Amino acid sequence: MFWGTFFEELHGMEDRQLGVLKGYDASMFRDYAPDVKSFLEAKEIPNAVTVCVDKIRHPGHTSNARELEVMKANVPEDEWKNIKITVISPSWYHFRYRAGRAFPKEVYATDEEYFEDVAKAYQVELKLLHEAGIRNVQIDDPNLAYFCSEAMLSGWKADSGNTKTADEMFDAYVKFYNACFERPADMHLGIHLCRGNYMGSRHFSEGAYDNIASKLFKDLNVDTYYLEYDTARAGGFEPLKHLPKNKNVILGVVTSKFPELEDKEKMVERVYQAADFIAEGNGQSREEALQRVGVSPQCGFASHAEGNSLGYEDMRKKLQLVRGIADQVWPSQP
Repeated sequence: MFWGTFFEELHGMEDRQLGVLKGYDASMFRDYAPDVKSFLEAKEIPNAVTVCVDKIRHPGHTSNARELEVMKANVPEDEWKNIKITVISPSWYHFRYRAGRAFPKEVYATDEEYFEDVAKAYQVELKLLHEAGIRNVQIDDPNLAYFCSEAMLSGWKADSGNTKTADEMFDAYVKFYNACFERPADMHLGIHLCRGNYMGSRHFSEGAYDNIASKLFKDLNVDTYYLEYDTARAGGFEPLKHLPKNKNVILGVVTSKFPELEDKEKMVERVYQAADFIAEGNGQSREEALQRVGVSPQCGFASHAEGNSLGYEDMRKKLQLVRGIADQVWPSQP
């Protein structure tokens, strides 16, 4: 599962999946939250109902222990620094619940109190991963991209229970995330703004990055942005003008939803278009901007157990295409 087991192993969080729904109340969910809305179209409840029941604190061991063990067993020790570990969005079990429903009122009086303890848990997790030799962490985050969705924004505005506007909530999340992402200086941290990669090629949200680009790129304390650009639902590359000189972007121009292969030359041209906007925003040349750009599939090949419509050979060909695009754009890179 892309959301892993991080929250589920924190003290103060309780997993109430399917068979253990004591105290479950469907009204706790924002029915206009894109992933919740999508899941509820086919099921009575979302895939996971994990809620805060007490003060949150880290258990003192990383929930990624198994992944670390598997990866370290399969790569030389001098390559451990290049292992990437993914961690779920800090707001995953906050955004999906209506205002004040992510935690009991007798445990936390405000979002800010809840955010403070969750941030401390993330700081411990990053420290433990660093001590284990990990220098590359990716946050899997569908939620920030939801603030690009007009449907979600309309739902937010119509929800009389919200005490913050959508803009105020986005600002609060950026502040919250930055506290979560306090990390050792030599740890690289990226964030993937996922728009949904569910079975049957379902996606959860659409809308250009324009609404959030300035705050996302300038204020969020991350090194690299992994952005989905495989379909028109993400808009154009213009928002990349806001990407600062000290940050990178990986362009997800190759889809992981369908086996049909993209045209390599068209994808190369798209990478150049994106680099030109970055260059324009920073007063750089295309070549200078390209040093902070990469290319990848837009998401994983199986974000959920149900997977998508690609077979093994389809996935291999997609990755070969990505390699071919990279070789053409950056011929001197290893």
